[in-house]
Amino acid sequence: MTRERWMAACFAAGSACFVVAPFPGYLDLVGARADALTFFAGSILFTLGGALQSALAFGHRHHAGGSAAWWAAIVQSAGTLFFNVTTFRALDTPATAAGYDPLVWRPDALGSICFLVSGLIAYRAAPRHGLAPVRGGAGWWEPAVNLLGCVLFGVAAIAGYVVPARGSILNLAAANWATALGAACFLACAVGTLRSGGTAKAPHRRRQHAVA
Repeated sequence: MTRERWMAACFAAGSACFVVAPFPGYLDLVGARADALTFFAGSILFTLGGALQSALAFGHRHHAGGSAAWWAAIVQSAGTLFFNVTTFRALDTPATAAGYDPLVWRPDALGSICFLVSGLIAYRAAPRHGLAPVRGGAGWWEPAVNLLGCVLFGVAAIAGYVVPARGSILNLAAANWATALGAACFLACAVGTLRSGGTAKAPHRRRQHAVA
């Protein structure tokens, strides 16, 4: 299996963790500790995927279009490290009669900012007609969907930080759904890369689009 597909497999598995973990039904089924472990495992898989993405972009960082891919990968990887820290801390979430943090974990501000910056860099570097992506070629939609996922993680972070200790149904739902939908966007991009063996965010794929 190619390094691109290993990267995609890590992102796909990590995204799947973040899709299921925010749902209250999953939390009720497995408990707070297992739910927190799901978030933590997802963050580690994200970090492994980010490391592979950075390694793939490293050799192209001085080429045309490669600098953007390199910076997008590095900034995204930094975001995954912030998620590692906060998901690890969530492992200590207490489950008491008074109730634990109803979110168990929420996208933290720094990690979400890194993801958003990374998504903007990748989208800006992708072939576009004005603001719209250029259609055609495998994975042409990935930068846009990836950016949407980054925006949704940012929404989840904002919604999560305004949930009071006793829980707010509307803010809690917004945080959980935005996290799951954002992760679903990342999962779609990862599955697309697994199917095609490449990604539109990679420098060599962008050059193939340019030649075509």
